[in-house]
Amino acid sequence: MPATLSPGQPRILTPLLVASCLILLVGFGIRASFGVFQIPIHDAFGWPRADFSLAIAIQNLAWGIGQPIFGAIAERFGDRKAIALGVLFYATGLVLSANAVTPEGHQMLAILIGFGIAGTGFGVILAIVGRAAAPERRSLTLGIATAAGSAGQVVGPPFAESLLGVMPWNHVFLVFAGLIVAVLALLPFISGPSRAPVATTDERMGAIVSRAVRDPSFVLLFLGFFSCGYQLGFITAHFPAFVTEVCSPIPANSVLAALGITTTSALGAMAIAVIGMANIVGTLTAGALGARYRKKYLLAQIYLARTIVAAAFILAPMTPGSVLLFSALMGALWLATVPLTSGIVAEIWGIRYMGTLYGLIFLSHQIGGFLGVWLGGRLYDIYGNYTLVWWVGVGVGAFSALVHLPIRERPASFAAA
Repeated sequence: MPATLSPGQPRILTPLLVASCLILLVGFGIRASFGVFQIPIHDAFGWPRADFSLAIAIQNLAWGIGQPIFGAIAERFGDRKAIALGVLFYATGLVLSANAVTPEGHQMLAILIGFGIAGTGFGVILAIVGRAAAPERRSLTLGIATAAGSAGQVVGPPFAESLLGVMPWNHVFLVFAGLIVAVLALLPFISGPSRAPVATTDERMGAIVSRAVRDPSFVLLFLGFFSCGYQLGFITAHFPAFVTEVCSPIPANSVLAALGITTTSALGAMAIAVIGMANIVGTLTAGALGARYRKKYLLAQIYLARTIVAAAFILAPMTPGSVLLFSALMGALWLATVPLTSGIVAEIWGIRYMGTLYGLIFLSHQIGGFLGVWLGGRLYDIYGNYTLVWWVGVGVGAFSALVHLPIRERPASFAAA
């Protein structure tokens, strides 16, 4: 039978959860928009596609490196200080990038933006949410928080596209910097004692981390999360340009045209938003299912479904209809891996150092994201298309579907109560 809340337990929608969701919404709304700038920045400077792609790739890698660092900062000095530091990095990187005029400038400043995303992203926020949640509600609550990041993806790219219609790309970066600074107003709601004592340990962080990284299940989670980052990084950074250049024209009498989407450029931004909308449903569903079924099997099914959807899309002619269908299907699977992966971390190794441990596993995700973004630009410049990098994504997705199956989904002895 499903678990129910006792009268003494808190409700799911608390001020802490709402504030956490809003921080993720803004941070991920900005992060999901960088692919929309591929063509405007190319047109402004005439750089090869690989140059700005490398900046986004470095941003993804810095995000991954910064995730366990910010997780440790939050656990050592407090969640608010970690988030505030992330906002500082994020806003500074955006402001300086708005004034950068060389590929190297954008690539170096992407490190600041990546660290900013780490300080305001899943590693810190999911640990906050996970510690505050009742154990029987943790998977669903993590799904709600993850869905907030998806909501940012819904509004971010179309918002960026609309701003690009009335101002140059660098002014849009300044608007984004102002938005991320505004989340500081939410920090007073990020408070409250941890609910961790019944499932934690008195051991120091170093001892827990050392044991976890030697656990085969940790290694398998690390390897499996790579393909998620590869696929998401590539699609976020390159799909709008891919659609702009390859998709067949939008018919003048179509529903899309009636909605004001008359160009493949607008369709590309809309596709990222559709992924985000479907992802809200997908993450909430994954979070709810994770409370009832084995998370490792759900993850294997998600990666297998991604592999099939991606292969079918690239084999068929690209039309506005196929773009929207792919976006909806991939969106339902997009971040559905996050509440399940973070839930396994909490279940096996406890929640005392969840931010640090999940951050280490997330590093694999961002290494994959780096390669997906960078290879997308590099191979495009070599071959003039995205076909090869797309099929690499299909292959690593199939690998992840298999690698999750041997995971031992039960508490490790040192994390047990």
